[in-house]
Amino acid sequence: MCGILAIIGKGVELEKARELSNRMNHRGPNENDIHVTTKGHILSHERLSIIDLHTGKQPIQGCDTAYMVHNGEIYNHAELRATDLKEHTFRSKSDSEVIVHLYEKYGYDFLHKLDGVFAFVVIDGDDFIAGRDPIGIKPLYYGTDKSGRMYFASEMKAIADQCVEFAAFPPGHYYTPKTGFVQYFKPDWFDHSVATEELDLKLIRETLIKATKKRLMTDVPLGVLLSGGLDSSLTSAIAMRLLKKQGKELHSFSIGLDSSSPDLIAAKKVADFLGTKHHAITFSVEEGLEIIDKLIWHLETYDVTSIRASTPMYIMSEKITDLGVKVVLSGEGADEMLGGYLYFDNAPNTEEFQKETIRRMQLLSTSDCLRADKSTMAFGLEARVPFLDKEFVSTIMKIKPEEKQPKTYKGVEKYILRKAFDTKEDPFLPDEVLWRQKEQFSDGVGYSWIDTLIEYCASQVSDKQMQEAYIKYPHNTPSTKEAYYIREIFNKHYPQKDAAKTVLKWIPKWQENTDPSGRANKNHIDADVNIAKELITV
Repeated sequence: MCGILAIIGKGVELEKARELSNRMNHRGPNENDIHVTTKGHILSHERLSIIDLHTGKQPIQGCDTAYMVHNGEIYNHAELRATDLKEHTFRSKSDSEVIVHLYEKYGYDFLHKLDGVFAFVVIDGDDFIAGRDPIGIKPLYYGTDKSGRMYFASEMKAIADQCVEFAAFPPGHYYTPKTGFVQYFKPDWFDHSVATEELDLKLIRETLIKATKKRLMTDVPLGVLLSGGLDSSLTSAIAMRLLKKQGKELHSFSIGLDSSSPDLIAAKKVADFLGTKHHAITFSVEEGLEIIDKLIWHLETYDVTSIRASTPMYIMSEKITDLGVKVVLSGEGADEMLGGYLYFDNAPNTEEFQKETIRRMQLLSTSDCLRADKSTMAFGLEARVPFLDKEFVSTIMKIKPEEKQPKTYKGVEKYILRKAFDTKEDPFLPDEVLWRQKEQFSDGVGYSWIDTLIEYCASQVSDKQMQEAYIKYPHNTPSTKEAYYIREIFNKHYPQKDAAKTVLKWIPKWQENTDPSGRANKNHIDADVNIAKELITV
C-alpha cells in the first residue's frame, strides 16, 4: 500500500510535485520516488513496503515505454505472471508490476483480470489510463487545474488546492483521454432480481476462508482488528487456523474506553479461545476529542458516522504500528451485503431489502472503505478486507434476500453467516460471540464516547450558527451541532466547494431516529442478546 500522484501535462516544477506527494507520506513511510516521462508527465509514489521489500520500488517501468504507480494489492499476481504474462520480462517481484504489463498486452481492456484492490495510473507517451478497484477499497481522486493539466492522487489533500475542479474517482471505472470514464465492473448482482440462489452454507464458509487466505500474502508482520463482533471475530478465527498450519502467530488488537467496554470484553473471549497474541488498547474520551482535528484532515470527510467510528480506529492504528505490525485484517463490508445493520430489519419487503444492500455496497467507498483505509494509512498501516473479495461478494449478493432478512430468523441479523460457521465438531468461535448482537464500532468501544462527543460539540456550536447553517453550508447542511462542529473543521482544511461534494452523509432508512448509532434503533433496545441463539428454531 502507498500513496500515488500523477500529473498529466507539462509545466509543473519537480519540487512542487514532490511537495504535493509528500502531503501523503504517512501512506508510504518506507521510501519515495518520482519519475518525469519524456513527454513531461509526472508520476510520484510514497511507498509502504509489504510485498517484495527490496525490489518493489515505484514508479515501475514495463517492458518498453510505459510507467506505472499503484496503490493496493494484486492477489493473483503470481497466476498472471505464469499465464497471461509468461512471455514478459519483469523488473521486480512486486505484485504491482503485473498492471503495467497487462496494459502493454491488452491496452485498456484488462482490469477485469485483476483480483485485488487497486488505484493506479499507467502513462505511455501521451496516452494514459487510471483505474480503481470494483468496490473502491482503495481511495483515488482526480481533477484539472487552470491550465488543463490532469491530476490523480490517493488523497484529496494532494490536489485540492491545485485544481479548479476535482472529485472522487468512481469505483469500478477506468479513465483514458480517448474514452473518458468507462465502467468496467458491471456485475449481475447490481440488478436486485438476480438474487434467486438457494442458501448454501458450505459455499459461504469455503468462499470466505478462500478470501481470507488470499489476504495473508505479505512479507511483513500481520495482525487482525478484533472488536469481538461477528465479522472481525470470524476473520480472526479463519486467519488463525491458516497461520497455525504454517507455524506462525497472529497478533490481535482491540480498543475501548476502559476494561468494561463491550468490545474489549468480547475481544478478550475471542483471543483466549483462538490463542492469538492479543493487545487490548484503551483510550480516554479526552484523547479522542484532542485528535478530531487531525483525524478529519486524514479522513477527508465530515460524515458523522465515519468520524465517530474512525476515532478509536485511528488511535489503535498508531499503537499497532508502534509494535511493528504493518498489515491487519478488518471486517468491513459484511453488514452491507448481509443486511447486518439493525435498521435493515425494518425493510418493508424483500425487494426493498435487497435494493438497500446493493445501494450500500455501491456506496462503501464513501463510508466504511474510506474509514478503514485512511484511519490506518494515517500511520502506514495496511487494512485488508476479506468480506469484500469479489467472489465472496457475488456469492452473498445472489442469495435470495429473504435468507438474509433478520425477520426470517426471529430478528437475528446475519444469521446465515453465523450458521455457516456454527460447526459443532470444530467450532470457529464461542457461541456467545458467534451469536452476539451487532454493535457499531463507535458504540462498542464504550457508549460514553459518542455521548460525550455529542455533548462537547453542542458546547462549541451556538443556536444561531445552527439557524444559519443552511446559508454557510448549502450542500449537505448540518442538521445537528455535532455535524456542524465536524463540518467546521473539515471546511478549515478543505474549503473548496468540490471538497464538500466528495462526501456522502449516511442516514439509516426505515427508522424514526436518524442518528446513525445502532443504539438509536428500536431493535437494539428490544433485543435480548443472551437468548438470541435459543430463539432460532430453523
